[in-house]
Amino acid sequence: MTVANSKTFYTGCALCYHSCGAEVTVENGRVVEVRGQKSHPLNKGKLCPKGEMLTEHLYHPERLKYPLKKVGGKWERTTWEQALSEIAAKLNDLKERYGPSVIAFFCGSIGVESLEMVSLTHRFRTALGSPQFFSVESICYRMRIRSRQITFGKYPVEEMDSPLYVLWGHNPAASDFPLSLAIEENLKKGSRVIVIDPRRIPIADKAIMYMPIRPGTDGALALALINVIINERLYDADFVEKWTYGFDKLVPHIQQYTPEWAERITWVRADDIRTLARLFASTKGASIYQGTCTQDQSANGSQTDRAIAILQSITGNINVPGGWVISPRLRLADISLPCEEKPLGADEYPLFYELWGRKSPYAVQNMVPESIPDKLKAFIVVGGNPLVTMPDSNALREAYRKLNLLVVYDLFMTETAQEAHYVLPAATQLEYCSLAYNYNVCHCLPYIMLREPAIEPLYESKSILAFYTELAHACGIGDKFHWKSDEELVAHLIAPSGVDFEALRQNREGVYYGEKSYRITERTFATPTGRIEIYSKAFKDAGFDPLPTYLEPTKSPQGPLWNELGKKYPLILSTGTRLLHYNNSQLHNIKALQLEEPYPKAELGPETAAKYGVAHGDDVIIETDRGWIKMKAHVDERIMEGVVLVPHGWPGEANCNRLTDAQCREPVMGYPQFKGLLCNIRKAGAPHPACI
Repeated sequence: MTVANSKTFYTGCALCYHSCGAEVTVENGRVVEVRGQKSHPLNKGKLCPKGEMLTEHLYHPERLKYPLKKVGGKWERTTWEQALSEIAAKLNDLKERYGPSVIAFFCGSIGVESLEMVSLTHRFRTALGSPQFFSVESICYRMRIRSRQITFGKYPVEEMDSPLYVLWGHNPAASDFPLSLAIEENLKKGSRVIVIDPRRIPIADKAIMYMPIRPGTDGALALALINVIINERLYDADFVEKWTYGFDKLVPHIQQYTPEWAERITWVRADDIRTLARLFASTKGASIYQGTCTQDQSANGSQTDRAIAILQSITGNINVPGGWVISPRLRLADISLPCEEKPLGADEYPLFYELWGRKSPYAVQNMVPESIPDKLKAFIVVGGNPLVTMPDSNALREAYRKLNLLVVYDLFMTETAQEAHYVLPAATQLEYCSLAYNYNVCHCLPYIMLREPAIEPLYESKSILAFYTELAHACGIGDKFHWKSDEELVAHLIAPSGVDFEALRQNREGVYYGEKSYRITERTFATPTGRIEIYSKAFKDAGFDPLPTYLEPTKSPQGPLWNELGKKYPLILSTGTRLLHYNNSQLHNIKALQLEEPYPKAELGPETAAKYGVAHGDDVIIETDRGWIKMKAHVDERIMEGVVLVPHGWPGEANCNRLTDAQCREPVMGYPQFKGLLCNIRKAGAPHPACI
């Protein structure tokens, strides 16, 4: 039945990075239904449980409705004009007294999903003259992008369809909805799956191999696989000869990394390593699907990412159907302004900052706690909750409390917002026009569409453009923000892409912005040698091994701190388990999702649980040398013994980043070590092991 005043709008869901297509029905000015967009090539009419909650998210009773100012430790309602006037005065005062570099910006996961949020944040900070931009890129995914850029000159992406899926620390059923759909469909057509994970995830029951691995040791496994492929001459000799540089140096280098060496480190059987190497090398179009940040968040992150890239390369699985593919990029306008100063961490982690003269705008998040208040005195946080999602929450919270100014622009009163001086209400994706596009982490799908505004912003919420434009005017730099509407900004951003804004507005369900090609030419690899650089001069010039090596997690049974920490913290901890119903710290307040995932679970095997007096369903304390958290024990034989797995994104006493250490960093790019830590576990209320 057709309802009067009923309209359909199209959008790309911004509740995670995939941007699945969605159709939104509005009746009499109110959103009444959200469903998967049938014509979208990524999700093909389906939505995950998060996407299905767009309406509940939009109309949630706890949404921030108006600006708030903290006075005497309590929140008071204020106006946008008053709040922005006071914030601008404080920013200008700090800039005048200490220079603009003390003013920092943090853009959360929503800034990954929102091109406008991240672009306007860069615009505003550079208009002020600040180099300090912190984001999830400092702990998640940027390392992998950079490592592949160093190897290929560009960023090749895994395809959706492959004859052999190697899910390496990656659980698509929980974190990669489109890929999960593709795997289920392709298994029916004969595709095969291999799972490498300390947890036997559900898809492992359909896999031809399941390999449990000690968290944080993925690099050792990758090196051993290369060893087998080279020594058994399983590599693609023609591809290696024509398109790679440094293979001759790799051959003697890799001899030390035997399967037996890797077995002692990873706990993966040497025979299984050989079997996996042979399967992978003999399958044209095989592809390794890394977890979103599984390999990055370890002591050996950059070198592991490089080793995995080399595995794809020496088997000839680059620019072939099913493998990793370099396809057209969406060229977008860079609206940031020149800024000569370097961000925090540029000198300490030069490869994170600069590659072949191309500079990156990202600062190193792990250095924030130690840099407040001497180097950083103010933070503007947009679309993020760093006190839950960033490393070493206890140290970060203590540092944030020393800031002269903390401003949060968000939908809800997050843990970070609770510490702020000002909290400003954000509009959702359904309340203003923005751009949705798929590619980098969406399996080589060059597709673009508008996120159409379905309704006007609720309450006193504002779009990110309105927020920054009004703040810029209050700061006296309003001339740098000339866009009159969100639509005008989107048109400006996509102008270099060749996609016409009006055509995009007419093709409401989206368009392809480029055509994927498997052809390799002399211009495919934009490295100094014009080839895939197995041997990396960029790594060598930065003081690191130019060929992949292995570094044990700092805090692990085989690490340098075992003698100091091992007796008190004998178990291996991996933080960051992903859940289908939540994205980072988002959506934990949605009742329908709470029913599906009501509490955080610390997962451990039955032998480990029995040894430490823990039963399934017990409230337990997990502790490291940095702090403790409280969760419910989930005892399951599918979990590797001696290992404790905890999810991320939960607030309060369940915040896993109370366990992590900002000083415990990957040496090349400064990432945190979330995988392969040391912990203990005990039933809540039981005496501390040190007291027994």
